[in-house]
Amino acid sequence: MLSIQASADPTDLTTAGFVRHLGAVRRFFMKRAPIADVDDLVQDVAIRMHARRDGRPIDNIEGYLFQTAHSVLADRGRRAGSRCQSQHESLEDRHHPVEDRSPARVLEGKEQWTLLLAAIEELPARSRQAFILHRFEEMQYAAIALHMGITVSAVEKHIMKAIRHLAAAIA
Repeated sequence: MLSIQASADPTDLTTAGFVRHLGAVRRFFMKRAPIADVDDLVQDVAIRMHARRDGRPIDNIEGYLFQTAHSVLADRGRRAGSRCQSQHESLEDRHHPVEDRSPARVLEGKEQWTLLLAAIEELPARSRQAFILHRFEEMQYAAIALHMGITVSAVEKHIMKAIRHLAAAIA
């Protein structure tokens, strides 16, 4: 919460007036803005009051304060509108799930990897070659067929055979 001490100088009516009406300014903002923004808005009014120190007296300090508060609120609304702030979504922890890299999970991943490698080794040579060329070398079926000297249909059958075998091995 904003804490302002009234000046000991009796001629400093701006600070004294602001402190005297601080509760009313807060209530003004609480009715018109999200509660999370109230302290910032009150602080913006205090900054404007402080920046105004030109020595000229203010006849109606309460009216001046509320006019300043209204201007601060209007400026905040214009700024939020021009930045499309209502369309923004705050980033929270639920938007960035932390991956659990516990020792047990790492060990489980290594065991699955070992099972997968063993299952790849168990594949017939042609199926293993077609699978490796497609999944690890990222070759298209037509390129694999040309490389291996077989038809595209045969490549498809070898890869499907490999996938079925690997799925059964890790299940």
